[in-house]
Amino acid sequence: MAPELGFPEGSVTARLPAPARFVLGAGILTGFAALGEGLVAWAGWPLPGPVVGMALLWAALGLRVVRLHWLREAADGLLGVLGLLFVPATVGVIQFLSAGAAWGAWLLVLVAGLLVGAGVAGVVAARLVRPEGGPG
Repeated sequence: MAPELGFPEGSVTARLPAPARFVLGAGILTGFAALGEGLVAWAGWPLPGPVVGMALLWAALGLRVVRLHWLREAADGLLGVLGLLFVPATVGVIQFLSAGAAWGAWLLVLVAGLLVGAGVAGVVAARLVRPEGGPG
């Protein structure tokens, strides 16, 4: 049963029922997110706590402190509803869309500055990288 589900042979996780595996994975994910929040609050870093938590989880996975099959059920469940997780952010953007209209001139200035700056940087880079003995 274990190898076809992606669990190592003799894994205790493979013998758990699916709901228990989900709770285990969700607990680990939530724990690392909380650990990241706590670390950011303690250190005063200007970073999102869950991002720091996911970096810590990545390190723990790389060091094999946490096994990927522990997280599989929860990760698959979250990926299944990922689109729904963006609904609040989309509603917030749409709610404040009219406020963005007042900033249209500033947005135009920013985009124009970006394009002019990128164009100047491209011309300067093209002149600096010209091969020796080439045209020009």
